[in-house]
Amino acid sequence: MDDEADPDFPRAWIEFADPADAEQVFRCDLTWLTSRWNCLFARGCQGIVPGRAEDGCCSLGAHFSDEDDERRVAGHAARLTPEVWQYHRAGTRGGFTASVPGGGRRTRVLNGACVFLNRPGFEGGIGCALHAQAVRDGREPLEYKPDVCWQLPVRRTFEWRDRPDGTRVLVVSITEYERRTWGSGGGGLHWWCTSAHSAHDAAEPLYVTYRPELVALMGEPAYAVLAEMCETRMVAPMLLAPHPADPPTDPRPAR
Repeated sequence: MDDEADPDFPRAWIEFADPADAEQVFRCDLTWLTSRWNCLFARGCQGIVPGRAEDGCCSLGAHFSDEDDERRVAGHAARLTPEVWQYHRAGTRGGFTASVPGGGRRTRVLNGACVFLNRPGFEGGIGCALHAQAVRDGREPLEYKPDVCWQLPVRRTFEWRDRPDGTRVLVVSITEYERRTWGSGGGGLHWWCTSAHSAHDAAEPLYVTYRPELVALMGEPAYAVLAEMCETRMVAPMLLAPHPADPPTDPRPAR
């Protein structure tokens, strides 16, 4: 789409040893983590399915990462009430999960989107019922939602690296969950936000606004190192490899 930047562009990466684990190294995409991306759900998001902008990226349901992920969500779903969850009756009587062809489990799709997604007109408010309950409880939404929901659009991957001295280290990469990360179906998405210029208008960089999620993905010690490196990058005289969806003139003050 016209709103989206070309996905092939230079990126600035940094690697550092995990302060909490000598056998682990973080490889972080500073271009993405210092970008001005922010979620546009219900305020300009165009949705991944044509004609369903109000769904955001919830049209396909959420795939659980494993059994623990599903059990954790089930525990919080059991606490939802009809005041918070529009499809409480359907979700409790018919279940909120479904099997995925070829294996795996996901949240059930009801009326064209995830069963936990409250639609426009619901008195309890639009958006994820699990997210809403977490806010009510004064908790981080990542504690209640499926892993994929709170991690997006940050992508974490793992790869073992063999070193010349015969040792091995686990390389954990933190980067952008861009359109192609969806696999063969990514090209068919109606719209995807990480490369959309309209989604890059945050007042603060992503490593600041996504601190809770990054701490959950990396641990507090590693996040502290990352934040320091991001801050150093932000005050550099010339920002090398900026995100192309960011504003063309980007006066980023020192933090």
